Amino acid sequence: MPFINDRLADTERRRMETERRIDAGRDRSGASVATGEGGGIESRYRFDVDAIMSAIRREILGQDDAVAAVERMLRIVRADISDPHRPLHTALFLGPTGVGKTEIVRALARALHGDAEAFCRVDMNTLSQEHYAAALTGAPPGYVGSKEGTTLLDQERIEGSLRKPGIVLFDELEKASDEVVGALLNVFDNGLLTTASGERTYSFRNTLVFMTSNLGARRLQKDAERRQGWLGRWWSRGPLRERQYRLVERELLGRFAPEFVNRIDSISVFQWLDGDTLNELVDLELARLNRRLEKHRVELRLTESVHRQVREAGYDRKFGARAMRRAMRHVVEAPLAEYLLITPNPDSEPRVLEAMPGRDTVSFRRLGIAPANA
Repeated sequence: MPFINDRLADTERRRMETERRIDAGRDRSGASVATGEGGGIESRYRFDVDAIMSAIRREILGQDDAVAAVERMLRIVRADISDPHRPLHTALFLGPTGVGKTEIVRALARALHGDAEAFCRVDMNTLSQEHYAAALTGAPPGYVGSKEGTTLLDQERIEGSLRKPGIVLFDELEKASDEVVGALLNVFDNGLLTTASGERTYSFRNTLVFMTSNLGARRLQKDAERRQGWLGRWWSRGPLRERQYRLVERELLGRFAPEFVNRIDSISVFQWLDGDTLNELVDLELARLNRRLEKHRVELRLTESVHRQVREAGYDRKFGARAMRRAMRHVVEAPLAEYLLITPNPDSEPRVLEAMPGRDTVSFRRLGIAPANA
């Protein structure tokens, strides 16, 4: 069996090379370490936790507990004191849809790597049946595609670099098959995932692993409704975080084995969005639009009625604020584009426009104030 033995030896060699490449950065005696923040301990990682968190807090609103959990995670990683034989951190985000579970990963990728898409995303609803598990681990020997070792994983984005960790998101975790969950359990144990063919090994030892799930969302919704009014607040007195975790714990353990849940480093429950947060989300979308309008020397403002129209169109109790960006485009951006295309501005003067209710759609009027950045 010389051929098979050679293949096995080659696979083992590549696996060891992958381990050495990731673990080399953890060697404190080498020259690869960087000075820690504030003159503290040395670390191979070079990113500013405070700057990253400032960027995340501008994007993620109304989820203080989850944001605080991400900050704690980043400080542990920045100090480079994680277990070298496991992923840097595994986090599970629970809660209803449209409240920012996926967006917080995008905000982290943008702040850490300069690109909101700089992470490997795996939609677990595509791996809901047993025979789809090969999409994650590759086809086993003897099956079509086994030699190619093709999977849904992006090795470069997962493994990151010596200075910055990689990021992977397993979205809608509860929809994955048991075989896929078992493969993740192995990843949590030793930080490695070898394809079924044995020809490729993915290292998660320099990776931030995030998972999202809607488990317990209905229980959380009922709890949020029960807390309305003074009687509900009295009935639901006590630490909110502990009560919410108890609400979802039964469903979490009903879907996943205790040994899987116990290997998750942090579990965060995302909150339903309140009125103040929704107003801030509209302001955030307006700020994003104004940044895109800078090249046209235009600044846009919204009257209170238009602001409210966007807020109401962009939020649904069942689907959260997932449609807020779409609402801004439909209510404001479409009529604004038409206005800019047909309204002459021969001298290319800076314009401040105000969106106000019209007969059939939003209309605009020009204010006599120049943008501050003009």
